[in-house]
Amino acid sequence: MEQTTEPVNTKPSFIVTMLAKIVSYVFHPLFIPTYVFIFLVYQVPYEFAGITDYQLKLRMFSIFWLTAFFPAFAVFLLWRLKFSESIFLRTQKERIAPYIITMFFYWWMYYLSRNFTDQPAVLKFFYMGIFVATVFGLILNNYFKISLHAMGVGGALAAIILFAMYYQMPLGVSMSVAALIAGAVCTSRFLVSDHTNTEIYTGLFVGIGCQLLAYWFVM
Repeated sequence: MEQTTEPVNTKPSFIVTMLAKIVSYVFHPLFIPTYVFIFLVYQVPYEFAGITDYQLKLRMFSIFWLTAFFPAFAVFLLWRLKFSESIFLRTQKERIAPYIITMFFYWWMYYLSRNFTDQPAVLKFFYMGIFVATVFGLILNNYFKISLHAMGVGGALAAIILFAMYYQMPLGVSMSVAALIAGAVCTSRFLVSDHTNTEIYTGLFVGIGCQLLAYWFVM
């Protein structure tokens, strides 16, 4: 008697796909600098003792404005001007201009942070780290489409670990949450993006490595 086997459906379910997309949107790499700043506001509030609550909110808004809104708006303009086929930047060629634009804003944040005395000193190495990560991302983009999501969460995870080292604080819970988020984001990119394993793992290690490099250089 002939035995037949039915093909196994490896495609994730609708609910899993939607959850993966939500995670990808919520933890988009452009939001990571804002999340890290908010984390520091609640974790080391004494570092912001020199400014008022209004100034702190204004600083928070300016970080979102410079590191998230402007780069995203630039991508939107490139798409509307037909320089890219999609706002999702699916090809390596479409990512070149956004890399350069984002690189400029990250460098500008690092440049400004060097003169601020009313915010945590660790922001200096964090901003430098994300700037260097975009430089490496642009270079590696010539060879493969490195995962920006993995780069972002990798940098955030490394930054929180380095914050704990710098302040000598027990941030075990925060590090665990950051590691879970990094795992969830990378898993989501495996499920709903066309990235290969190499592209996601490389993004994760670039994000981590650039924060370590920046910490060693700046601090």
